[in-house]
Amino acid sequence: MNSINYNNLISSQLEYFNSNITKDVNFRIEMLKKLKQVLKSNEALLDEAIYKDFKKSSFENYVTELSLIYHEINIAIKNLRKWTKKKRVKTNLANMPGKSYVIPEPLGVTLTIGAWNYPYQLSILPAVSALAAGNTAVIKPSELALNTSHAMAKIINENFDAKYLHVVEGGVEETTALLNEKFDKIFYTGSSNVGKIIMKAAAENLTPVTLELGGKSPAIVMNDADINITAQRITWAKFLNGGQTCVAPDYILVKKDIKQKLIDKIKLNIDKIYGNAPQNSDAFVRIINKRHFIRITELIDTDKVIIGGETNENDLFISPTVMHNVTFDDAVMQEEIFGPVLPVIEFTDIDWAIKQIKDRPKPLALYLFTSNKRMIKKILHEISFGGGAINDAVMHLANSNLPFGGVGQSGMGNYHGKAGFDTFSHFKSILKKSTLFEPSVKYTPYTDFKRKLLKMLIE
Repeated sequence: MNSINYNNLISSQLEYFNSNITKDVNFRIEMLKKLKQVLKSNEALLDEAIYKDFKKSSFENYVTELSLIYHEINIAIKNLRKWTKKKRVKTNLANMPGKSYVIPEPLGVTLTIGAWNYPYQLSILPAVSALAAGNTAVIKPSELALNTSHAMAKIINENFDAKYLHVVEGGVEETTALLNEKFDKIFYTGSSNVGKIIMKAAAENLTPVTLELGGKSPAIVMNDADINITAQRITWAKFLNGGQTCVAPDYILVKKDIKQKLIDKIKLNIDKIYGNAPQNSDAFVRIINKRHFIRITELIDTDKVIIGGETNENDLFISPTVMHNVTFDDAVMQEEIFGPVLPVIEFTDIDWAIKQIKDRPKPLALYLFTSNKRMIKKILHEISFGGGAINDAVMHLANSNLPFGGVGQSGMGNYHGKAGFDTFSHFKSILKKSTLFEPSVKYTPYTDFKRKLLKMLIE
């Protein structure tokens, strides 16, 4: 798909980086402002492309994609001078007289491999962090969202020099070829299986990686939860983007005595948001392709469907679906659903529920609905997960002050706001010593007095 020579591209970016121009803070701010202006002036094209891929409305495109990118750019522009300053730290007695400080510096040439489910946000937003940190950037969007990939390539490649910022389109072949090149940082969003491939390729060049993966993120609903608000927030978070959200509630663990009440309220909210015919709603996004459509429909046990269950392969439509009486042995609980299917599992003992989560790979997100402070403390203390929310779902990623990332099989490293700047930076430690005098304690001859003195200084 690409006639560009990858080795030449990476070499030109490295040469440009080594010219030190990208390290200039004024240059970084200027380029971030330009990126925002370029995106805003092409919103119509971006809206059209994402509608072709998902039937996603311009409103939802702004809310879930473009606004987050603009917000990230604004935060970087506002804080970049502060983030790039050297930071003074304490100097220990053994190094006195002297001063110690840490200097953030860019890593070099970066590669961002985006995901298809939020094609703009997950391709461009990490690159914003890379550019803010003073790097050059190559963006490889997902080929599954083909129209948005074309749109990003056109907009960015026509407005930026390839030696600074460039979009490379293509599929597995092109991605593999890129991974054979030497980058200073690789940022990948996608599945854990591909994440392993990315990490293995990066290891050949000892390239650091950030992996934003996924997993089965639970929503735990206790019997003291506000059922109306809980149902409203879970319904929105689960079926947003057609369920194709990495931090969507993958399943619900709910106290047995309120299970049916919660399901009834979710049904009311589905009708309220999408109407009686979700297929006709401009707020309901389609499945990305036929392969994923078939994969998701095969997870649906029609005997356990209590809400929805309608499908249309020609339209890649799966209605908002809720399954009850689900167990952890069911097919829908064996993999991340990544679609508009919500399994509900009841429990009576919270320790049993906690054990089920802990017996499985660490989730990217966890959501707890309760007002009980002791329960909140118990869940946060006992369960490891990437990030999450109390009495809400998904919205934690909208706070750029919260580092976003996974743990274990759900990912490594994080970004958003200052965390994104840190991810694409190296923090260089510097000790500056005075030359007024030089203590003799570290030099020979070694004596008992010097040993005692060192013990006093160090211990």
